[in-house]
Amino acid sequence: MIRAIDNFRNNEFFQAMDLISRISHHFTESAHLKLQAVDVLANPIADAAERVVQCLLADGKILACGNGGSAADAQHFSAELLNRFEMERPGLAAVALTTDTSTITSIGNDYSFDQIFSKQVRALGHSGDLLLAISTSGNSRNVIQAIAAAHDRGMSVIALTGKGGGQMAEDLLPGDIHLCAPGDRTAHIQEIHITAIHCLCDAIDCLLLGVE
Repeated sequence: MIRAIDNFRNNEFFQAMDLISRISHHFTESAHLKLQAVDVLANPIADAAERVVQCLLADGKILACGNGGSAADAQHFSAELLNRFEMERPGLAAVALTTDTSTITSIGNDYSFDQIFSKQVRALGHSGDLLLAISTSGNSRNVIQAIAAAHDRGMSVIALTGKGGGQMAEDLLPGDIHLCAPGDRTAHIQEIHITAIHCLCDAIDCLLLGVE
């Protein structure tokens, strides 16, 4: 294995790689896409923050779900609300549906991986609650089923997607909110998603606590 790595390091391709330029390009491309996203996402993020605050003030809660990196984003969002973001405040009611391995694996084993979120939404969600549904492609089947379950439970949906929104964009109802990141690369879409989540958390705090 070590010999194979040494051979790889010695080949012409590795010697020709300019990692600094590649890294710089990644930063520049990400920054350009984030600037493009401002015009697309600023208004719907503000709308989403108002919807979350209305939900919380009515004793509702936010359920969040996604797969892979989007699962991490769902947990990140939930942690920022349950604990705090940048301002001191009481914890806010948010639940990531991606963290209970016993629940997820039992549903996946007994039924289907496609139902790991929808069954939780049907059990935990109530009318007036919100679902934050995250998918970079907009085509994650288990997230799509979670949206259908949320609608059945009388919940509104905040969808965080990319690549045009995929099937999720078609399944949203008029009262739902769609935050669709520009760009085609999953990595850059996820970078926009976490920025959008931070903006959403900040806006929620500002609406609840005011701005200094």
